Amino acid sequence: MAGLFSKRDLNVLALSDRDDLLALLRGALDAAGPDSVERPGLERAVALVAGAPAMSPAELRGRWARERIEAAGVEVKADSVVAIKALRKAEPELSLLAAVNLTKDAAAVER
Repeated sequence: MAGLFSKRDLNVLALSDRDDLLALLRGALDAAGPDSVERPGLERAVALVAGAPAMSPAELRGRWARERIEAAGVEVKADSVVAIKALRKAEPELSLLAAVNLTKDAAAVER
């Protein structure tokens, strides 16, 4: 099946492991004894992760794209040819359409 899909068929999927991380931290907290020196740190970590807002897929994609564009020293602007070029240079497998959409997501994300 090699070659069956072209670059234009590439989709960017945004994943968040926030819920898995929270479950892992809660499990560690449950396993820590009441007098454990780790307990205060685990309690703080659970509170931080639980209080962090869940991001939408567009926000996750935007942050991912923004990091790559800014790493190239380019200003993040929607539909910017320079930003699109920087993103495609950083991630050569991206199609032009995907890069254009990602620059829009990146521009919509507040830093």
